[in-house]
Amino acid sequence: MPAPTVLSIAAAVIVDDRQRLLLVRKRGSPWFMQPGGKIDEGETPEQALHRELREELGSAVTACRYLGAYRAPAANEPGVTVHAELFRVTIDTPPVAAAEIEELRWVARHQAGTLALAALTREHVLPLAYPEWTA
Repeated sequence: MPAPTVLSIAAAVIVDDRQRLLLVRKRGSPWFMQPGGKIDEGETPEQALHRELREELGSAVTACRYLGAYRAPAANEPGVTVHAELFRVTIDTPPVAAAEIEELRWVARHQAGTLALAALTREHVLPLAYPEWTA
């Protein structure tokens, strides 16, 4: 049996001043998730996150705090596990959907359960963003 495929990513937990979490949906996917993406060869997770947020949201990171490493089934790649380096991030401008992002939403805690969420978001990000969260 082949070893499971693991995809290393860096992802942002962005919460605005109204305590809403930023979620994005990639083109052709039903799943909402964190902005971020694959870590390229030679990049640190934080460098990858800065690059991905510029590409996907048109925003620069102004503050970044490491939250930890988490694993979950990949939303858009069956049989793949994501190893995510999560960061609490502040950005410099309002985000705009760009690159492969089709939609972005600011979601209040009570709205999160009504969306199709990637496993990483549902199992790890929501409890980090909203400590009282229960799925």
